[in-house]
Amino acid sequence: MSIILQAASQMELSPASCAHLRPDMRAEVAVQTLLDAGETQDGLKLLARLLPKRYAVAWLCQCARDEPLNIEDKAGASLAEAWLRDPSEDHRRAAFEFSNAGGYKTLGTWLAAAAGWSGGSLAPAAQDTPVPPADHLTACAVVAATNLMAALVPDQFALRRRAFISRAMTLLNVEGTATSMKKEG
Repeated sequence: MSIILQAASQMELSPASCAHLRPDMRAEVAVQTLLDAGETQDGLKLLARLLPKRYAVAWLCQCARDEPLNIEDKAGASLAEAWLRDPSEDHRRAAFEFSNAGGYKTLGTWLAAAAGWSGGSLAPAAQDTPVPPADHLTACAVVAATNLMAALVPDQFALRRRAFISRAMTLLNVEGTATSMKKEG
């Protein structure tokens, strides 16, 4: 299965969106095709999945830096940023624990989840048997956080979401970006 179709399946794109995709499409063409067809949510999902996890989290953090976040949301963003600077298991675990403790109910918890779900184990720290996250979970957290950020100004939701997406489109043009999905899982 092609990278594009695998990502579309993992992110549960609608049949209408999938009908626009071809297995041989380049990542940026596939996402732009969905955006041009008015399938913005599915375009966002595909974009988030095709980016390498660190790129997706970095893009999300870049968008969050420009937002008037409350203290909890800033804390979640700070944990994601810490993981970007040093993608150690300690930083990933701290982001995961924050998002889990917050019940994935706020922008901050979703910002942290993007990093927290990037690898490692989702099991309690004391558990010996690891429970690795599904490879597409970082993308799911990125989509949730992006939508929540766009919703900070409800009457500009669609415009803001498109602006966030446009920031990441150039990342799809980086040589080998979409092929990194194979390496990640």
